[in-house]
Amino acid sequence: MSAPAPSKAAPAPSKAPAADAKDKDKAKEKGKESAAPSEKKKSKLPLIIIAAVVVLGGGGAGAFFALKSKSAPATGAAAGTAAPAAEKQKAEPAEKPGAKKGPPSFYKFDPAFVVNFGGEGSARYLQVTVEAMSRDAAILDELKTDEPAVRNDLVMLFSSQDNSTLMSADGKEKLRAATLDAIRKVLNSEGAKGNKIEAVYFTSFVIQ
Repeated sequence: MSAPAPSKAAPAPSKAPAADAKDKDKAKEKGKESAAPSEKKKSKLPLIIIAAVVVLGGGGAGAFFALKSKSAPATGAAAGTAAPAAEKQKAEPAEKPGAKKGPPSFYKFDPAFVVNFGGEGSARYLQVTVEAMSRDAAILDELKTDEPAVRNDLVMLFSSQDNSTLMSADGKEKLRAATLDAIRKVLNSEGAKGNKIEAVYFTSFVIQ
């Protein structure tokens, strides 16, 4: 009897599946490694944008403060100009209502005025000496120059009065005020400042 033929050795287990698993693991690791940089890039992008905004904002703030610093000297110069003016006003006190005035000067109309008044049947005569007062010598010189025109108007004024008016104190005061107005009117018409004649006085007043 012949001996049975020896059986063939069993095939060695294939290593291909193990190699495939390792390749897959490596591919996953590479995928993770490649994904990590992209994630890092994505995560850095918002930081870059924020940094750019901060830089731009800082530049804008710098420009604002630079412009403000340039305008500040101009404002300071204006304030410096206004300050001396204010100090000057303080240094020059305004004249108080009760401030002491200079001494008065007088201009006497010479000769005295002599006029008749009262109309027919009751004609009477008035002799009055008039003196004008001012604290401005220049206006009194102007009054002397314009005396003929002033005397004309005063003669017309005095001769238009009536006896009852001239005999009363109130009537005399009214005539004195009218005399002042007449003098000022003539001076104003000649371009002078008539209001610088402050008052007129009757230094003599005689009715006959």
